[in-house]
Amino acid sequence: MLTPAEAEKLIRAQLSLYHREDCPLAQAHGRVLRADIRADRDLPPFDRVTMDGYALRAANLAAGQRRFRVESVQAAGMRPFKLGAAPDACIEIATGAVLPEGADTVVPYEETTRDSGASHLTVTGQPPAAGQALHRRGSDHRAGDVIVQAGRRLTGREIAVAAACGHSTLTVSQKPKIGVIATGDELVEVDARVAAHQIRRSNDYALCAALAAAGYENSSRFHLRDVRHEIEHMLWHIIAEFDVVLVTGGVSKGKFDYLPAELERQGVKKIFQGVAQRPGKPFWFGMSARGTPVFALPGNPVSAYTCLHRYVLPALAHASAAAPVAPRPVALAAPVTFKPKLTYFLPVKLAAGPAAESLAVPDPSNTSGDFTGLVATDGFVELPADPTEFPAGSLVPFWRWV
Repeated sequence: MLTPAEAEKLIRAQLSLYHREDCPLAQAHGRVLRADIRADRDLPPFDRVTMDGYALRAANLAAGQRRFRVESVQAAGMRPFKLGAAPDACIEIATGAVLPEGADTVVPYEETTRDSGASHLTVTGQPPAAGQALHRRGSDHRAGDVIVQAGRRLTGREIAVAAACGHSTLTVSQKPKIGVIATGDELVEVDARVAAHQIRRSNDYALCAALAAAGYENSSRFHLRDVRHEIEHMLWHIIAEFDVVLVTGGVSKGKFDYLPAELERQGVKKIFQGVAQRPGKPFWFGMSARGTPVFALPGNPVSAYTCLHRYVLPALAHASAAAPVAPRPVALAAPVTFKPKLTYFLPVKLAAGPAAESLAVPDPSNTSGDFTGLVATDGFVELPADPTEFPAGSLVPFWRWV
């Protein structure tokens, strides 16, 4: 049986990159960048003043000049004035303004006193060196520098950079259209009357919510009963219409688990079925004839949610050309023993250790059907099949719920 790493490798080998498209900047949050963002000019584009005060020459202060005459007032957004040649010349300046020509330092208001109703001031603080309160032109980036590399998922930080560099549109990966199918006769809609032998649908809601949080909100939910002709009819349409298909339930080896056989009958090539892991051992993956990846997740809620985070979300990020992000290591806060020769996906809470290190506090769910047990957790750690004993302090990879 495959290990999780082997399963992940097989999935990635089957996926093609999504096409690129141009996206308006205001709609780019959460998208994966496909073309570098470069500085269109020096950043900052001029010597920018960073404090309200008075612009003057540092050499005049160093020579003993303390009383200055205010020649003019320059606000942010104004064309820069030219400082007069007299040793007592200065220009009142606002934060964000261009440094006046001829000036090389700024004395803040707090270090001066100004004659009442007059145009003269006295510098009372320590004379500043040249360059005080200045953000020099090009000190952040030079024109043409790559500031944000392709592969980043865009947040407000990258969007701010794009706006500052004049990018009204960005080249990003297209978002896949995802069909999420819940299967089983026992399922009823959330607002329906529920009999004692039935349960409300939750997997498809949970998966769609997690997909949206990860940046893939273009998903639709479906329900298939354990009826062969319904599965055959609906499955064909869903696979034909969507870019990615997620199925929950019906993938084990039970008498009513029709999905694996029906998927293969409809031309979905099975890449693998079964991964040596708990939860989620029956996990199935295949590709349709038109290249649609089909992820068939176990029906137990914890299994489905864990497999989504361990395999589906990384696969979507890979197809979106996102730069790979490895799970971060955390230290187990308590010893763990897991005897089965399976990789163990253990739900945990994060806590801070005495040296502010990240600790994973084990918080296993009651069973793989106990979705409520995940509410208080932050994610899960991946414990390999060998060894079976993990002492406190062991460094293990952590996968965060989205």
